[in-house]
Amino acid sequence: MSERPPISPRSPRAALEPEQVPPPPKRSERARNPFVVVGNAIITILIILMIGAGTVYYYGRQMLETPGPLREDKIVNIPSRAGKRDIADALLREGVINVNPWVFIGGVFALKASSDLKPGEYSFQKNASLRDVIATIVEGKVVQHAVTIPEGLTSEQIVARLTDNDIFAGSVREMPREGTLLPETYKFPRGTTREQVIHRLQQSQKRVLAEIWERRNPDVLVKSPDQLITLASIIEKETGRADERSRVAAVFTNRLRQRIKLQSDPTIIYGLVGGKGTLGRPIKRSEITQPSPYNTYVIEGLPPGPIANPGRASLEAAANPARTRDLFFVADGTGGHAFTETYDQHQKNVAKLRALEKQIQNDTVEPSEDAPPPTSAGAPADTNPTATTPRPAAPKKPPARPAAPAAAPGRQGAAQSTMTPPVVQR
Repeated sequence: MSERPPISPRSPRAALEPEQVPPPPKRSERARNPFVVVGNAIITILIILMIGAGTVYYYGRQMLETPGPLREDKIVNIPSRAGKRDIADALLREGVINVNPWVFIGGVFALKASSDLKPGEYSFQKNASLRDVIATIVEGKVVQHAVTIPEGLTSEQIVARLTDNDIFAGSVREMPREGTLLPETYKFPRGTTREQVIHRLQQSQKRVLAEIWERRNPDVLVKSPDQLITLASIIEKETGRADERSRVAAVFTNRLRQRIKLQSDPTIIYGLVGGKGTLGRPIKRSEITQPSPYNTYVIEGLPPGPIANPGRASLEAAANPARTRDLFFVADGTGGHAFTETYDQHQKNVAKLRALEKQIQNDTVEPSEDAPPPTSAGAPADTNPTATTPRPAAPKKPPARPAAPAAAPGRQGAAQSTMTPPVVQR
């Protein structure tokens, strides 16, 4: 073993003094360089920022992707000119989001959507995340409301329906010309102006009319698309059954060809009430002979214009009537009509209908003053359940004469006359 060097004795005073520590080495000139100092500070700050950004990204992504509080789909209206804070408050109030409005605004900026938020009525899905909510508003896929315009309504009746529907805005400045609107089911977002709705109905009618006119039967007697609409409007008001339209069209076409008056009751009604559409009572005997530009018991050929807005099916029927020689039709008691070529056979069909009426009706009432012809079927207006689109409910008829319960319930005015032949019976 090696020997340790001997420890030199120290005086007590020297032992109490601290030992001398060698001074630290001097920093190099390079380390004291200000550029190095600044560089180190920048690196440190960058590292701190990276860690902070990573943390924000992680938690921000969690906030964007976490399922939202909605327990079922919900529709929320975002008003026009609403700011991002207003949108956030509305979504929070409706329970679509459950985060601070500033978190929503931050998500909007993070997704670069601050200038893409669109007003409107939106449907948010169950448990929609914050990202889903923002994407729904950015895409602008607003809720579309289905609006059905029934066939056979007048323009005045259609405008009234649009006025009563609160999803639309504005007013209709000018009443559309009769027959220029296409009855159909449309979809509109809330806030669509009524003028825009009218324009769309008119554009649809022009497109459909052009298509049908292009492929019309070359033997059809109408001379123009306007006359086609007029004939189709009469067909529309006479029957709501799809299997009868072309045959009703044939009756009127045959009458036009043989220069026989059309004698359609709905034309009398339109001449009496115009765009209001419904008379609310049976036609009186005096009204059948009352001169009117629309009374086809008096005038020759077609009336001067449509009496309603016909649907596509009636336009098709007018352009392509069935190939029959029928000149008469009358309600058959089952919701349809019986068609005949001769007046004698037609009178037998009328007698069958009257027998059915007597069998069903137990009570009779005295006819009112200036009552309709004694053979009136008295069919109520616009209640046909077989129509392709819903019909407005008919006003309750006064008890001037018992109605035939199964007589053509789809159209207003089915007064059946016993005037000298030929007469169109419904």
